Amino acid sequence: MVDLFLNNRDILLSGLMTTLLASIIALVGSLIIGTFMAILQVSPLSIPKKLATAYVEFFRNIPLLIIVMFFFVVAPIYGIQFDGFSAGTLGLTLYTSAFVADTVRAGIDGISKGQMEAGRATGLSYIETMWYIILPQAFKIVVAPLGNQFINLVKNSSILAMVTGVDLMYQGDIIASTTFATIETYTMIGLIYLCITLPISYLMKYIEERYSLTN
Repeated sequence: MVDLFLNNRDILLSGLMTTLLASIIALVGSLIIGTFMAILQVSPLSIPKKLATAYVEFFRNIPLLIIVMFFFVVAPIYGIQFDGFSAGTLGLTLYTSAFVADTVRAGIDGISKGQMEAGRATGLSYIETMWYIILPQAFKIVVAPLGNQFINLVKNSSILAMVTGVDLMYQGDIIASTTFATIETYTMIGLIYLCITLPISYLMKYIEERYSLTN
């Protein structure tokens, strides 16, 4: 397996960089969109609340592959072109954002309603109270679930291989088909993914422990 890695290290490194880039973009994007949707889900306004709920239910209950293939195959029919990387990353972002929204919303629901009332009583607007008072506490509650979502995101980034996204999994498929070292190749790819996800897991545990000590 060592020789296999050394002989193919250039394309493996290229695939790894693509996987990391797609994961980082999707992580940031899904956190922003998911948090926004979570805020709308607990909004006192009926229409934004219903729209956000529909968004979450829609993307949460559709297979990731279908979402990615829509951007890669269907969108070009209507003149909107996406390469494999863009289609995969966009699909991954939208899909993960639905789960992030549910997670953050659960955190917000875990905060006493009195916190919002107290914030409003001091003259803060709804958005300001949510941003400065509610969300910081909500994120402390959902650190572990969010960490799980981010780990799943990294693993789900292998979907790029289905749309020629030249990610780590895609390069692994090429190595396996050209060297016929199937077992060794996919074992090696699995270990590389493990090297990505384990640090994330330990980092989230560390953050969770720090938050618990400050409470």
